[in-house]
Amino acid sequence: MSLKQTIQSDMKDAMRAKDKERVSTLRMLIASIQKREIDERVESLDDAAVLAAIEKQVKQHKDSAKQYADNGRDDRAAAELSEASILQTYLPEPLSDEELDALLEEVVSATGAEGMKDMGKVMAAMKEKAQGRADMGALSGKVKARLAG
Repeated sequence: MSLKQTIQSDMKDAMRAKDKERVSTLRMLIASIQKREIDERVESLDDAAVLAAIEKQVKQHKDSAKQYADNGRDDRAAAELSEASILQTYLPEPLSDEELDALLEEVVSATGAEGMKDMGKVMAAMKEKAQGRADMGALSGKVKARLAG
């Protein structure tokens, strides 16, 4: 069963259980996936593209929660974080720092990267291997530090 089918099935289960928050969150995610399918003119997104859509939604919810918290709207911030945690259940287990460092070393040696000019090549390979399992912003910092040193 594809990730998209799993999400649709989970939404139906949440509807039966009358879990309004989960239903609402999964509906937004499915709408986002369908929008990407229409924009990209594909029948159905593969699991990697669905993971990217989930990551984007999680990031948006966390950013919104931070903005709400900064403006004293703790109730809305909590709701946004709750929705983000629902979506995070569909993401694979994040890589530990040690695993990420080992993966980075493997990619650097495989690509033959020698300096900052090779950052794009390394980031492309890392994104492919760490999709949904690492924060790409933090990963970019690690790659810069590794290639600069």
